[in-house]
Amino acid sequence: MTPSKQRTPRLAMAIGMMMGTALAWPVFAQDSADRIFVGGPVLTMNDAQPRAEAVAVKDGKIIAVGSRDEVMKFKTEGTEVTELDGRALVPGFFDAHGHVFIGGIQAMTANLLAPPDGNVTDIASLQQVLRDWIAENKGTVEKTGIVMGFGYDKSTIAELRDPTRADLDAVSTEYPIYLIHQSGHMGAANSKALEIIGITRDSPNPPGGVIVKDASGEPTGVLEENAHGAGWIKMMSAVDRDGMKAIARAGSELWASFGYTTAEEGRSIQPQVEVMEEVAAEGGFKVDVVTYADVLVDRDYIKAKASPDYKSRFRLAGAKLTIDGSPQGFTSFRDRPYHNPVGDYPPGYRGYTSATDEQVVDAVDWAFDNDVQIITHANGEGASDILIAAIDAATQKHGDDANRRPVLIHGQFLREDQVDAYNRLHVIPSLFPMHTFYWGDWHRDHTVGPDLADNISPTGWLVERGMIFSSHTDAPVAFPDSMRVLDATVTRRSRTGDILGPDQRVDVMTALKAMTIWPAYHHFEDKTKGSVEVGKLADLVILSADPTAVDPETLDQLKVTETVKEGESIYVAAEKQGLLNYLPQHDGKDPLTDFLQDQAYLADHGHAGGTEHGPACVAEFMLTVFKPAFSSPQKDSEQDVF
Repeated sequence: MTPSKQRTPRLAMAIGMMMGTALAWPVFAQDSADRIFVGGPVLTMNDAQPRAEAVAVKDGKIIAVGSRDEVMKFKTEGTEVTELDGRALVPGFFDAHGHVFIGGIQAMTANLLAPPDGNVTDIASLQQVLRDWIAENKGTVEKTGIVMGFGYDKSTIAELRDPTRADLDAVSTEYPIYLIHQSGHMGAANSKALEIIGITRDSPNPPGGVIVKDASGEPTGVLEENAHGAGWIKMMSAVDRDGMKAIARAGSELWASFGYTTAEEGRSIQPQVEVMEEVAAEGGFKVDVVTYADVLVDRDYIKAKASPDYKSRFRLAGAKLTIDGSPQGFTSFRDRPYHNPVGDYPPGYRGYTSATDEQVVDAVDWAFDNDVQIITHANGEGASDILIAAIDAATQKHGDDANRRPVLIHGQFLREDQVDAYNRLHVIPSLFPMHTFYWGDWHRDHTVGPDLADNISPTGWLVERGMIFSSHTDAPVAFPDSMRVLDATVTRRSRTGDILGPDQRVDVMTALKAMTIWPAYHHFEDKTKGSVEVGKLADLVILSADPTAVDPETLDQLKVTETVKEGESIYVAAEKQGLLNYLPQHDGKDPLTDFLQDQAYLADHGHAGGTEHGPACVAEFMLTVFKPAFSSPQKDSEQDVF
């Protein structure tokens, strides 16, 4: 699976030296341990000490990494010893790019994903899922007056089209229905929802967005990019502040269940930041949460709030810029026409941008001038051309500084010369290898064609050049499934079994680094996170088996059995605890009480993963708090946060 021209990625050894811990194995600090992990392989992500047998923790930090005999010297009467029983211990996963705040919404809406994550395969099954969800959540729907679904995608729908308002009207004309596409870059509304959003046949396309209309000029219900952003935020305006806080907490718990000890909200605006700050201040985040605020909305706010330091497990890290949209939805901006787009597109259609060239140049220049880290969503080759030109201009103006660490988000369609340019400009790519599984066949057949499909998310090109990179889920575009990320980065196997780009595959250890030490580096947190080393935070994950010792084709079958944040278990797999079958039974009349009772029961029995039980109960609870969302909506807040 390893590319033939693979070299050690640049900075890999330098990172260890910068952290001051690249010493001979084993490495110890003289102290007694609060907790010791032993009895299974430890994959450290530290090149100076790649593997170990045991780890000791005290006061939330790692104090010893080494052999079983040496580490057990730190055991005292009060030390908790966790026997791994052959399971693997790895650093806590660092969410390279996701939307943990928005991810909470996924828990409270109808699941419209295709197999293996859902049951939608055609328009009829989508309609049935919605009908079933409405019936199962009848009390909530009656109280809130809205129906939302998440995860549809025409590439996995038999009819190869988006659901229309007519399809959704067939489900209900009484309640507004709004569906969010799996990419998060478009949506579909029924007639009632269009009425609430305020869209008619006379509504013009907003800048950077499209209101899809039929041949007669009537809205079909499908909204793209900024039109969708305005639409779904209008629908979400029914959620009050307590509801938004519940969403944020639910998202962080979901991330923890997949082994993430640091989660990211990759595009936020001030009201969302303030909600997350409140949740953090209340002790509501069991994982660290980092966010990047929209640079096109409020730069003064970003400059004032950006900080390298967490406050109650939350920090605003920098600025987010979005140039284009979704490759599978044909809204990414390409340098050439789409291969075989499915839909009503003009000849030579290349997609479009959601920001102008001038906005991109100005945003990057501002970030460099104010020493604010900027991460940029650029999916198509055309979007990367714009970004490269902007970073080149800013570098010439402000000087060449490798420590700015600008990040390319997604980079699905890249030319090899663009990879060279990003390398020269010290841009760290955060790629999306999960696309090879979820949309690899679609890219091959419809977006870029069979030749270029082999090079989507080109991790192999990066390794050849000695570049570091990170890999992400962009959840809730997909579940924040860490093992699916690992599997896709190593195997690049599509839903149908095709391998997209054999030369772009990387080995398991490289893929794990792209989920741990390298995203920690591009978030400026590599001195405290990302590897199992003395002095770092005891952010750890226990996997069901050693990922370097199993058949690579079975990586997606590995399970996160425990997540540890600063030495404390914040998630333990339900099947290990055997608790979920014994949770209290509820009548559903008071979802808030039911939810809190479940959380208390699980906490009392040492289980932090409350969202594992009864997602409908969690959804019901969150939906009961639907009321006006943000007390002071801003002019520019109606933008797509993905």
